[in-house]
Amino acid sequence: MGWSYNFWVGNFYPKGTKSTEYLAEYSKHFNTVEINNTFYKVPSEHTLEKWREQTPHDFVFSSKFPQTITHRKMLKNCDRDVKFFIERMSVLENKLGPLLLQLPPTFGEEQIAVLRDFLPVLPKDHQYAVEVRNNQLLNSELFAVLRRSNVALTVGSSPFVQELNELTSRFVYVRWEGDRQKVKGTTGGKELDRADETKRWAQKIRNFLEETDEVFGYYSKYYSGDPTTDARQLIEFLK
Repeated sequence: MGWSYNFWVGNFYPKGTKSTEYLAEYSKHFNTVEINNTFYKVPSEHTLEKWREQTPHDFVFSSKFPQTITHRKMLKNCDRDVKFFIERMSVLENKLGPLLLQLPPTFGEEQIAVLRDFLPVLPKDHQYAVEVRNNQLLNSELFAVLRRSNVALTVGSSPFVQELNELTSRFVYVRWEGDRQKVKGTTGGKELDRADETKRWAQKIRNFLEETDEVFGYYSKYYSGDPTTDARQLIEFLK
């Protein structure tokens, strides 16, 4: 989740790597990344063009919907915001991957009808995932709403909700978030040993791939403290 971390220099990024070189270096090792800062501000066209040009042809950017849409307006009366966001992110062209709707904890069962009305009007030529942060929202009605629109329910490891295995789309979106109370995430090194959990998730991903077409997976710096090592370890377990 993200790549603009100066504390990766000397650890993941070679010593002397400039901030303008982070993405290009990152993309030598991984073929996808989740853009987190779109939650706060939609990048300029120029920035997106630079990201597109700095990465290999098969690189994929996933991206969070802005908080204006998901948290402030709670998916209501936000047609113009959605249109602007998707059109702007489309500057990434074929490198644009799933767009993530991270719903706030206050988005509960009573809002399922809002989500049911919101999803079908999204442009059909993109992939979408929904992350829930309210256990009460996790029910058969929600799963049916997501399946109807071929939207992935985000699974993974989260301090907010129970671990999920429900598949609602032809792709899977996994987020390993971690607990900010236990991991600083700014040391540039591993703070928690997650090897056993990573091995377990590798088997789950194998199982997912028997039922779906592809899996997108992203580690937070708060998961173990060292997301690049987590990702490389997962790739090794998947071999």
